[in-house]
Amino acid sequence: MDDIRVLAKDLRFPEGPEFDAAGNLWCVEQEGESIFCRKADGSTKRIHTGGRPNGLTCHHGHLWFCDSGHNSIRRMNLRTERVETVFSDINGQPLSMPNDLLFDDDGNLLVTCPGSPDDSLAGYVAVFSAAGSVEIIADGLQYPNGLALLPDRRTLLIAETHQQRIWSGYWDTKGISWETIRVWTTVIENPDAGPIPGPDGMTVGPDGNLYVAVFGAGVVRVFSGEGQFVRDIHLPGQNPSNCTFDSSGNLGLVVTETERGELLSITI
Repeated sequence: MDDIRVLAKDLRFPEGPEFDAAGNLWCVEQEGESIFCRKADGSTKRIHTGGRPNGLTCHHGHLWFCDSGHNSIRRMNLRTERVETVFSDINGQPLSMPNDLLFDDDGNLLVTCPGSPDDSLAGYVAVFSAAGSVEIIADGLQYPNGLALLPDRRTLLIAETHQQRIWSGYWDTKGISWETIRVWTTVIENPDAGPIPGPDGMTVGPDGNLYVAVFGAGVVRVFSGEGQFVRDIHLPGQNPSNCTFDSSGNLGLVVTETERGELLSITI
C-alpha cells in the first residue's frame, strides 16, 4: 500500500503543484485567488493574486500560472513576489479560460484552453513561442487539460478530459507544430465515481511512467511510456487535480486533491 501523508489542508481548490529551485513547494488555490507555498523548512505562506489561478509551472525565476478568471497567463517573480500579466489573447481574441501550462526545452510555453466545463464548445491548445508569438497548435478538443512531455522531450501528451483519453504527437519545437497525432491511451471510467471522471493534470515520473490525476475517480492512474495501464494509486479524496514529483526524492509524488482541499505526499 502506498504511504500517503497530508502536507497541507483546508486549501480552496488546489491545483498545479510545482517545486522551485530552492525546494519550496507551490500550488495555486483557484477558489482562494491565491498562490500557496510550503517552504522547504515546512513553513507556509499565501500570496494573493486575484482572479482564478489554475495550472502552475516554474521557469527562470518566475512562477507562471493560468488565470481562468481573467483569461490570461500571468507570472510571479519568485524574488520580489510581483505578479504581472504576460498575455491574454490570440490575435485579439481573449484566451478561453486557460487551464494548464508547460514549457518545452526551447522555452516555448504550451497552454490548454478548454473553455467552461459547463458548455459543449470545443477547446484548444496554444503556444506562446520563445520569440513572443501566440498561436493555436491543436483545436476541436473536448476540454483539453493536462500536458506532459515524455522523456524523449519530443512526444507531447495532451489530456482530453471529457473524452477520457490522452493524445500523443511529435512536438516540433522549431516549427511550432504538433504532428503525427494519435490517441495514446484511454482512461476508463470508474462507474462508481460519478458520470464524468477523466484525466486532469499529469506528470512523468523518474521511472519513465506517466502519472495521471483522474478527477472524479479518486486515483492517480499510472501508465507505461507506451500508454499501457500499470496500476492505480488510491487517494483519500475523489478529485485529484494535478501531480508532480519532488526531484530531491524527499516528498515523492505530490498531488493536489480538491474534494478535501489537501496537498498530499505519496511515497511510491
